Amino acid sequence: MRVAWKLILLAGIAAVLPAWAAAQGAGPDADLLAKANGGDAAAQVLVGESYAGGKGVATDLKLAAEWYRKAADKGNIAGELHLAGLYRDGGKGLPRDMAQAAAWYRKAAEQGDAGAQGTLGLLYSFGQGVAQNYVEAYYWLDLAAHARGPRQEQYAASRQLMGAHITAEELEDVQDRVAKWLVAHPR
Repeated sequence: MRVAWKLILLAGIAAVLPAWAAAQGAGPDADLLAKANGGDAAAQVLVGESYAGGKGVATDLKLAAEWYRKAADKGNIAGELHLAGLYRDGGKGLPRDMAQAAAWYRKAAEQGDAGAQGTLGLLYSFGQGVAQNYVEAYYWLDLAAHARGPRQEQYAASRQLMGAHITAEELEDVQDRVAKWLVAHPR
């Protein structure tokens, strides 16, 4: 009976092992990789996602970061956000770097991404990756609160909390900055 059980187990492993091994070394889709190598930012993000999530390849956060950076260097918001997230969280083979995370969130925020604006506001409020600055926190949270979305109310509430830490003069100045940004970047 024990021998039969071992034979069944070995047969199961033998059946699954080739497919698993192929998936680990298959690499990203050849057409996708060709587009990414050709400079297509969206494809570069997808290749980065493959390496970050271990989709068809072994998980490799350094390679994921390299692909995300290629897209981010072209101003691709998804690339910037993915790269910021990798630096924010760190992980196997990639150290956590909040200053890098904040820098990439800022690039996406400056392009109008409300999630990046809200995250950057929170980073300023806690002084993570940037110097703690309630005026800057208010600014980025206010911009995020002006964008319709599922976190709009949360950004508005966080903005109000930051307002308690700044002077009336600072509040007036930051509201002027927000108004100018919104005119220059209609949503």
